[in-house]
Amino acid sequence: MPLAARRSERRTRLVEAAFELFGTQGEAGVSVRAVCRAGNLHARYFYESFADTDQLLGAVYDKVAAELAERLPAALDSAGDDLAERTRAGIHTVLDFSSADPRRGRVLFTEARANPVLAARRQATQTALMDAVLQETRIRPAADPRLARVGAAMFTGAMVELAQQWLAGGLGDDLDAVVGHAAALLPTPPTV
Repeated sequence: MPLAARRSERRTRLVEAAFELFGTQGEAGVSVRAVCRAGNLHARYFYESFADTDQLLGAVYDKVAAELAERLPAALDSAGDDLAERTRAGIHTVLDFSSADPRRGRVLFTEARANPVLAARRQATQTALMDAVLQETRIRPAADPRLARVGAAMFTGAMVELAQQWLAGGLGDDLDAVVGHAAALLPTPPTV
């Protein structure tokens, strides 16, 4: 196996080990020693890929966020062109993805608030979501751009809080009911 492939395989093992530790124990469970032990690797291989555990946690966040981002387009496409149905599909996909494997929800929504590296990534993800919401609603060029951004910001912030409440069990266990209530509370944005 070429050196680059071996390095890539070791990096993947470290990210997977950190995902498991972070997803089950939180940030406190992620140390160089614990990750290397879980990945069955020597510490020198950790430093071959990462400067510190924050950089590793950033890679874990990026991996989980990319997995969610891969699922969203198919969910939106299956909903057709109706904006309300697309919104429901998006909400359902985020909540289902985050709760189907609780480690994902912990990485994306709960633990990401405290760690500065993850908080920065979470903020970047929220900004990307806000931009996607603006694109999805197809706001007319003549519409007040500030109004559009305010609406997108409110939706994005509400979505994060909804996910946190869903993951904490505060909304019950009926995903379809939660999605239905959330979608019913959303205003209909102006569209082209």
